[in-house]
Amino acid sequence: MKTASPLPLLDEYLENIQSSNYSAETVYNYERDLNTFQKFISDDIRRPFIKMDKRALIKFKAYLSSTSRLTAEGEHNQGQLSSYSINRILSALRSYLKFLADVDYKSPISADDIKLLKTEKKYGQVPEMRDLIKLIEAPAKFETDKIIALRNQAMLETLFATGMRISELLSLKKAQLDPSGRIYIMGKGKKQRFVYLTPRAIKWLQNYLRTRDDDSDFMFVPYRGRNNQEKNKRISANYLQSKIKQYRQLLGINIPVSAHSIRHSFATYMAESGANPAAIQILLGHESLDTTTRYVHASDRYAEKTHSKYHPLRQ
Repeated sequence: MKTASPLPLLDEYLENIQSSNYSAETVYNYERDLNTFQKFISDDIRRPFIKMDKRALIKFKAYLSSTSRLTAEGEHNQGQLSSYSINRILSALRSYLKFLADVDYKSPISADDIKLLKTEKKYGQVPEMRDLIKLIEAPAKFETDKIIALRNQAMLETLFATGMRISELLSLKKAQLDPSGRIYIMGKGKKQRFVYLTPRAIKWLQNYLRTRDDDSDFMFVPYRGRNNQEKNKRISANYLQSKIKQYRQLLGINIPVSAHSIRHSFATYMAESGANPAAIQILLGHESLDTTTRYVHASDRYAEKTHSKYHPLRQ
């Protein structure tokens, strides 16, 4: 495998965004996406960064759209990236180029040369409410260990009650919950907000917490494997995602479901019940209402029912 040509001041750039209070996950994602660009200029066009031009950027876009590209780790990846994923990589490159300009590094290309792709209007699917309820209650049906079943259902109940991200759920600490069921969240981009448990979710969470006799600060703790050997170890995202997939398959639900689509379902069903999109935006922790709108598109069904019921010439 060839060694990727280094991008100038890359370490300084990563240190800069880290010192700007970006989360460790965001810094990792930016580094990974810029490594993809490094692999491209090293292996595909074999040209140092200082000789990059706009034509090479066009070729980079085509490279990202192909199925023959290499991952940031140098592995072949046959899956085709969505326009959203490509734009994420291009946005990382744009941010890096802005940094070079800020520190007066003479770059052959500028952030303004990076043109994002037009994104497709893609409607993600959410499960029917009856299937969603079955999924949330699946741990009690399929887990033989009652403590695991109680914990996993409490996690799924909390996810759907609050609409929080999987990273927020798994890093949740007991001190963030107040007696009324309100949870303080430090979310993506260090943005603060409150989310709220339903009475049903409070009941399941309390039942689970009554089984705990450990001194961990986290709301949900692992019971098996390496992660339960030390205080304040967290459940992995892979574990929860694999469990959701397992429950879905056991229940015969044919729509793919993940922790993210449970968050999506929260927003969709809130919108279908008539919730104000601006309020949903606050609950989800979105900076832009446009982002929220992508989550609640399925409320079109609610709008259709309303139109059919109330239009003056419906007969």
